[in-house]
Amino acid sequence: MSFKTQIQKRRTFGIISHPDAGKTTLTEKLLLFGGAIQEAGAVKSNKIKKSATSDFMEIERQRGISVATSVLAFLYRDKKINILDTPGHKDFAEDTFRTLTAVDSVIVVIDVAKGVEEQTEKLVEVCRMRNIPIIVFINKLDREGKDAFDLLDELELKLGLSVTPLSFPIGMGYDFKGIYNIYEKNINLFSGDNKKNIEDTIAFNDITNPELETIIGSAAAKTLRDNLELVEGVYPDFDKEKYLEGKQQPVFFGSALNNFGVRELLDCFIEIAPPPRAKMAEERLVEALEPDMTGFVFKIHANMDPKHRDRLAFIKIVSGTFERNRPYLHVRNGKKLKFSSPNAFFAEKKEIVDISYPGDIVGLHDTGNFKIGDTLTEGENLHYKGIPSFSPEHFRYINNADPMKAKQLNKGIDQLMDEGVAQLFTLEINNRKVIGTVGALQFEVIQYRLEHEYGAKCTYENFPVHKACWIDPKNSKSEEFKEFSRVKQKFLAKDKRGQLVFLADSPFSLQMTQQKYPSVKLHFTSEFD
Repeated sequence: MSFKTQIQKRRTFGIISHPDAGKTTLTEKLLLFGGAIQEAGAVKSNKIKKSATSDFMEIERQRGISVATSVLAFLYRDKKINILDTPGHKDFAEDTFRTLTAVDSVIVVIDVAKGVEEQTEKLVEVCRMRNIPIIVFINKLDREGKDAFDLLDELELKLGLSVTPLSFPIGMGYDFKGIYNIYEKNINLFSGDNKKNIEDTIAFNDITNPELETIIGSAAAKTLRDNLELVEGVYPDFDKEKYLEGKQQPVFFGSALNNFGVRELLDCFIEIAPPPRAKMAEERLVEALEPDMTGFVFKIHANMDPKHRDRLAFIKIVSGTFERNRPYLHVRNGKKLKFSSPNAFFAEKKEIVDISYPGDIVGLHDTGNFKIGDTLTEGENLHYKGIPSFSPEHFRYINNADPMKAKQLNKGIDQLMDEGVAQLFTLEINNRKVIGTVGALQFEVIQYRLEHEYGAKCTYENFPVHKACWIDPKNSKSEEFKEFSRVKQKFLAKDKRGQLVFLADSPFSLQMTQQKYPSVKLHFTSEFD
């Protein structure tokens, strides 16, 4: 199969949503259609011991939430589909932002009862900044929820999307009869039997056909005809070019738990979603079809296998082919590295691959060479723009609770911070370690993983910080800078990369510092020019 054909058959996308909108359930059902799994695990029910295939960290199993982004691949109708399932929980938003650098398109899942929620707004904003093509899936139609037209309005108003429905529900909740697929012109009837893996559809090209009454009843038939007329009058026809440019967003309705409306979504997705797209590096635009391999690290995950202390760096291949045992340049270190066992994923199953193509996600065993955002090439000096670190919201001192395990604790903190779970700041004045996180739940995850994966125990102590501000080193020789460093000594720290950071204890002290030392430039993200 030619290189070009390999690229054309790949679809790499992320699924994003607010927690509990049913993202992990949808991921599972997509895998079910791809024949990648035989039965779907009930994600929430504690009665069933089989938990969702994509949630493989112990703490996720306990909490019923996804905290690590997992990578899942399957084949469907000769297309190779790579799904990046992202954490919905807002405490892990940074991980999700990073994942969005590695996808070519996204599916946004909306809960029919709750509509657009805050986490969804933030994530969609990032997609729109990058013009990532979006398909919306409105989930949980077997429950009572908002009116379909109200939801479509909400998508336009709150998310600034320009939507066009490609399927439409027949009833909702108790009266949920099924879905009319506008894209394929057929009706899919809902049986309410979630044991059925794949449901039957009835081709229905002519909505005026009196047979519609016999199938769904006369009241439902009338409502459906009125609704479709309205859809036709109000919403633009689907335009694939506009969708690919990020200017139009198709909408599907369904119920992932009951495996309903998922096939329509998947069939349309593989037809319209983009194959691997070009990506902007700092130096130039890199096209997927270029012969030379380039790729970047968007995630690092320590201890994929608790029995072996291994770290995996997840690399998105942007161009060329990635081959096993071939040396590639690690641009930041300036060293050539080769990899004898690059992994492809299927949730907990990993297999060694000899060759990977643009759009694929490869896991490389890492002994500490990689950081998030690193680029691999065949020799060209390229830098793909990563996602910067943002100032954390919560800060705590981390203390060692077992003096015999200091080495394990340091190693554990080091590796978890490389993963981007949280940020580490070391105070200049006494070298105490401070951990900053986006959400409070991450402290629990860190404590749990340090104990279970590294055998180290830690305790936390509150450390009142309002914001971490990265200090621009440009004027570090000036008298004002020296004065600032002396006065603010106990609020200065270094981040993991050795950049100087000012930990302001309150909005007031931040404002005063900026007024008093105008030449000391403070930044709220770690990337600045």
